[in-house]
Amino acid sequence: MFVFFVSTTSVTIVQAAGPTTEVYVVKYAENGTILHETTVTYQWMEANLQVYGDGVTHYYHQGAVFEGDKWDPNETRSYKDKGAVKGTDIRDMCDLAGGMSPGDDVMIRASDGYHVEFGYTNVYEPQSRQGVMVLSWYNGEDTKVGESQGVGYPPDYYTGMRLVFFSDNSTNLEKKHVFGVWDMHECLPEASQHFYELYPSTNGLSIKWVDELRIYSGGYTGEDVGPAKSLSTRISGGEEGVGSGEDADGENGVAGGEGDNGGAGDSTGVGSLPGFGSIPVIIGLLLVAYMGRTR
Repeated sequence: MFVFFVSTTSVTIVQAAGPTTEVYVVKYAENGTILHETTVTYQWMEANLQVYGDGVTHYYHQGAVFEGDKWDPNETRSYKDKGAVKGTDIRDMCDLAGGMSPGDDVMIRASDGYHVEFGYTNVYEPQSRQGVMVLSWYNGEDTKVGESQGVGYPPDYYTGMRLVFFSDNSTNLEKKHVFGVWDMHECLPEASQHFYELYPSTNGLSIKWVDELRIYSGGYTGEDVGPAKSLSTRISGGEEGVGSGEDADGENGVAGGEGDNGGAGDSTGVGSLPGFGSIPVIIGLLLVAYMGRTR
C-alpha cells in the first residue's frame, strides 16, 4: 500500500506501514549469501516457542529527560507504557535461522524501513536490568496514559508486533518494569544506544510493526537508518521534538506527542497538506477545461 502526497511542485510516495502478523527471519554469511531463512506467524510463535509476559504486567521504556540529569538514574519520569504485552524472545527467533555467535549482529526491522541492531550479548546474555528482548504480539491491557497500543492480537494490537525490553523492576523505585536510559547506558554498547538529539532515550528502541529479523555473521556493516517521518508529521509539516512528539525520538510509524508515538500527535486535516490549498483552484481549472471541450 502506498500513500500519495501531492503538492504544486511534486508528488511524494510514502510506503504505508501498519500492524504485522508474520516475521521473516534470515541469517547471512559474511559474504552476503543466505545461510538460513524462515517465515513465522505470531500464531506459530505462541504455539511453539516460550511465551514471555502474562498479559497483566505492564512494561515500560523511557523517553528523553529534558530537565535535570538527562540519564535520570533513578527513573523518575518520562515513562512510556508499552502495555501488558506477551511475546517471543528475540533469541528464540534467531535460533530458528541458525542463531547468533559472538561478533554477530541482529537487525530488527520494521515494515516502514526503520531498524535497530544489537549484538550477541544483549540478545543471548541480557542483564536483568535490561531484560529479555521480546517481540510482542499480544497486549492484554491498553495503556492508561500516553500512546494507545490497542488490545488483543494484531491488527487489534495496532502497534504490534513490537520490540519491548522486559526489564526487571530492580532499578525502579516504584517497582515498575522500566527499561530506563541509565539501564541502556549500563547494558548496551554505545553503538546500540539511542538518542533523541543529545538526550538518551530507550523509547526509540521499542520499534513497532516489526516484520524482519536479519542476522549478520561477523556484524552489520551497513548504514544506520533513522526513523521514518510519521504520517501525521508529514501531513502537518512539523518536525518531531519537544513540541510535536518526542516519540519521533526514534520511533517509527504514526506520529505522537511527547508522551508516546501515536499518542498526542498533531491532528490535522487535508487542508494542511503541503500544496493542498491550491487543489480547489486546480480542480476548478480542470472543470472549466473539461466543459469547454464538451460544448
